[in-house]
This record gives sequence, C-alpha cells and structure tokens, in this order.
Amino acid sequence: MEFETLATGYGLLEGPRTDEQNRLYYSDIRGGGVYRRNPDGRIETLIPNRKAVGGIALNEGGGLIVTGTTLVQWNEQTSQLRDLFSEWDGKPLFGLNDLTIDDYGSIWAGTFGCDISQFDFKSTPPPGSLFRIDPSGAVTKLWEGVEVTNGLGFSADRKLLYHCDSTTCAVWAYDVRADRTVSPRQLFAKLPEGMPDGMTVDIEGGVWVAVVAGVGEVVRFKKDGTLDRRIKVPGKTITSVAFGGPDMSDLYIVTANNDQRELKGTVFRTRSDIPGLPVPKARF
Repeated sequence: MEFETLATGYGLLEGPRTDEQNRLYYSDIRGGGVYRRNPDGRIETLIPNRKAVGGIALNEGGGLIVTGTTLVQWNEQTSQLRDLFSEWDGKPLFGLNDLTIDDYGSIWAGTFGCDISQFDFKSTPPPGSLFRIDPSGAVTKLWEGVEVTNGLGFSADRKLLYHCDSTTCAVWAYDVRADRTVSPRQLFAKLPEGMPDGMTVDIEGGVWVAVVAGVGEVVRFKKDGTLDRRIKVPGKTITSVAFGGPDMSDLYIVTANNDQRELKGTVFRTRSDIPGLPVPKARF
C-alpha cells in the first residue's frame, strides 16, 4: 500500500470519521481539539482545547457527538457543547474513549475504570464498562469488566459488536440481542503483536484494527477471527483507522508518532481493495 500524508504535527490523533462531503474529522487527545480536514486540504478547528476525545460521531441533525471526560453534543451553529452522559450511579465518569453508532442513532461507548492518564499499563486497571446512550437520554449499562476500552464496531447485520480491549491484546465480540442488550463477550481474535486501539469493519465482515505500542501496523481479521493481513504503516504508534471516500475504499490511518518523530501525530490515507462498511449517524 502507498500512503499519502494529509496532516501532521499533532500529539496523539484519534476518532477519524468522514462525512458525505468527504471531509475528515479527527481529534488530538494530547494536544486537545477536534478538527475537520476539507478535500482541498484546508483544516478547521471545530472544538478547540477539548482533550481526551477518543471517539467522534456525525449527528443526523448536524454537528457532532464526541467523547472525553463526558459524552457531549457539539452544535456547529453555536459552537456550544451539551453534556449527554457525565455520571453513573451518582459518580462522575473517569472518561469515555472510542464509540460507534447503531441503526437507531444510539451511541455505544466504553468508559474507563480509572484516570487512564495516570495508568502505567504495567498492571490490570480497575474495570470500565460498555454503555448505550439513546437519543431519548436513556443510558443503559451493557457490560462491566473492560480493562482499557478502545475501538468499537458492528457487523453488517448488527448481530455482533466488536470491542477492542487494549491490555488484553485482543478484540472481543458480543452477541447483540433484539432488545439491544448484549451477551457476555467472547474472544474474537488475539493480536499477533502489540495492543489494539481503534478499529473499523469492511463489507466482507473483515475487522481492521490499529495496533498501538510501537508495532507500526494495521491488521485485518476475517469474519471468522483468523488473521488475514498485516499492513505496515510509516509510523510506530497507530491509534485508529476508518474507511471513507465516495466508494468507501479510502482508508484513513491516524498515529501518535511516525518514523520521523518530529512530525508527531499524522493522518495517512491509502486505498483498500475491500470497501468499508458505512457507519450510521447519531440522532441527537
């Protein structure tokens, strides 16, 4: 694969997502901010200074839903942020990371069980949880016991939810019931090296996973969980991956550094021979 550099010079990039105008949204967890890159290369700062945004969703009525210490809705007309999910059982959240969206416009997101910025990744952290946040405002706790929550994505038939749990070095899968609760998770795939970060799904059911922790690759698992591809990226810390473009065959990869370390977090684009599965919009 050949990689095109679209933007660089950031801290730790996350949450890539594209819209119908082929504009790319992404966040900088370390430096702060949510950004939008236009097809002509112009980059806009949409939400300045908001740190720890691991997940971004496009909203049906305009604007965005983004994670961080809380889940918020961003109004593009007013630039205002509105909290959608900020506490559970009367206690503030430690933060939410990656997210995905179902066909009802609900957000599915994982929470941390501790302040992840203080965690050394040398031990097992307190467990985080998987939640569903509905446009009505209802919040449902679906699963508890996630070590370090990361990428999420549904299968094409929405019967499976994939979930990257970084410190387990694995991608897990839940059966999604008709009432949109989930079964206990089961192992889908173990990474050959490194830890999983963000992920996306293609139209064949393949699961593409960004491998963090210095391995410098994206891996693709077939829908049966077998390893299919290991794609070397011109970077060492690969944080997330997403499909986009008019034919959903543009593959966007974001990093926290690359082989030229002074360039820091970078947005790469390449082409895939398998198109990606479109992700629905939120309906808040």
